[in-house]
Amino acid sequence: MHTMATVLSLALEHPVLAALAVPVVLLILSTVRSYYRLSHLPGPFLARFTNIPRFSWVLSNNAHNIHIALHRRYGPIVRFGPNMVSIGDPNEISQIYGFKKPWLKSDFYHALLMKPSGKPVPGIFAAQDEEIHRTLKRPVSGAYSMSTLVSFESYVDSTMDVFCTQLDARFAHDSKICDLGKWLQMFAFDVIGELTFSKRLGFLETGEDVNGVMGSIWGAFKQTSLATQMPWLDFVWINNPIRRFLRGNGVSPGGAFAMARVQERRDLHKSTDKNDWHINERDFLSRFLEIAAKENVPPYALSAWASSNITAGSDTTGIYLRTLFHSLLTHPHTLSKLVVELDAAASAAALSPLASWSQTRSLPYLDACIKEAGRLHPPFGLPYERVVPAPGATVCGKWLPAGTVVGMSAWVAHRDKALYGEDCDVWNPERWLSGGEEVRRARENGLLTFGAGTRSCMGKHIAYLEMYKVVATLLRRFEFDLVPPKEGGHWKVENRWFVMQEGLLVRLRERKTSASQAEKE
Repeated sequence: MHTMATVLSLALEHPVLAALAVPVVLLILSTVRSYYRLSHLPGPFLARFTNIPRFSWVLSNNAHNIHIALHRRYGPIVRFGPNMVSIGDPNEISQIYGFKKPWLKSDFYHALLMKPSGKPVPGIFAAQDEEIHRTLKRPVSGAYSMSTLVSFESYVDSTMDVFCTQLDARFAHDSKICDLGKWLQMFAFDVIGELTFSKRLGFLETGEDVNGVMGSIWGAFKQTSLATQMPWLDFVWINNPIRRFLRGNGVSPGGAFAMARVQERRDLHKSTDKNDWHINERDFLSRFLEIAAKENVPPYALSAWASSNITAGSDTTGIYLRTLFHSLLTHPHTLSKLVVELDAAASAAALSPLASWSQTRSLPYLDACIKEAGRLHPPFGLPYERVVPAPGATVCGKWLPAGTVVGMSAWVAHRDKALYGEDCDVWNPERWLSGGEEVRRARENGLLTFGAGTRSCMGKHIAYLEMYKVVATLLRRFEFDLVPPKEGGHWKVENRWFVMQEGLLVRLRERKTSASQAEKE
């Protein structure tokens, strides 16, 4: 009683000091409560009190490897922050990302919202509100199905033809060094332009990053990836009104390109008084415009759909392709095995010079290589965060109270030794051809390459359509040699949500028994 009286007396005598002390006391109480709430979980000491450690991991560009090391030290469940828990056991995928009762996305995704008009708008990928997500996804989901995408194959073929022609003309005859990583990403961007707008962005013809689209998207992710670890940073640092004003509330080059194509198509429809909605083989924009005209969708839906294809539909494929080619070129025995399979299929008239989807899907070693590339180097390098629903849940044998943020990183889950073997840190396509059907199915179910459940990436079928076709086509037409480090071939990986690579430098030449020779004959 005496102590309380003393505190009250001091508060009355020094009201300003008392007012300043209140938030400090509240902060201490909140920190103590947060610490004890998840104190039964292992993890780095500082991560129990602050998100600064996981912010610094992303800042280092090496968060994926740090996450793997932490899980190997502490086990399948690790405390990454005061209220954030990382899960490494693939057996928990169905609970956290299940179809029946999906757990809601955390504030991690607010920083990843698209900004086609300068301000954030909901998108299919980053929307936290499940109703908004359903509203945006339901009308367009059919356009992203594999059965529908096959009708887009001619768009991919036309871009593949340009790609091969440019590689041949620029690099195949004079031993000039080719930045294959850059060209694979430019190919992916131009494919998305064709699929979405029937118009390439022009990367392949110019051999350049047109209007800085690729660079601007990567620059944006370098900032927003940091804000995902401390979501309040998006409001006070990245996307506050002052910064929006200073950048002119402008759109990114990718968003600008998308919205310019939308306006061109609208003007065309007005001037000709007709559309192509009755045609099956038509691009995404035509389908988007029809949906926007016939269905009750939010006013921002069209810009969100069009912009998301450009800003999110190319980098993932570029990363995947770079991983695949780098892995094959650094493991020549697997490259030889794949080329033998492709040549055998071509000899049996089961593979065209410009490979088709139906032909490549029947090639088991190509399929194994593509699965292994997505396992070894998934495009997304941070945990897919969700919020534990009421009343709480048991994950990896530990009770997590409602409101706890949990997430699984594909990089961690894909290195589960119990599922993928003791050699899970290295390239081994053969793992997808051994172990029996049950084991292979379990390994496939453990993949988080494009997420899982209802919120998995809708564009994954586009990526697979491109990859199966272009890998088979390029390896039959060209031979590739890696440029050694002494000549500049330094492989570099940076993780800022997308796990980007640089340094895939090659010299290429036309194969004497290649698809291009077959075309000439």
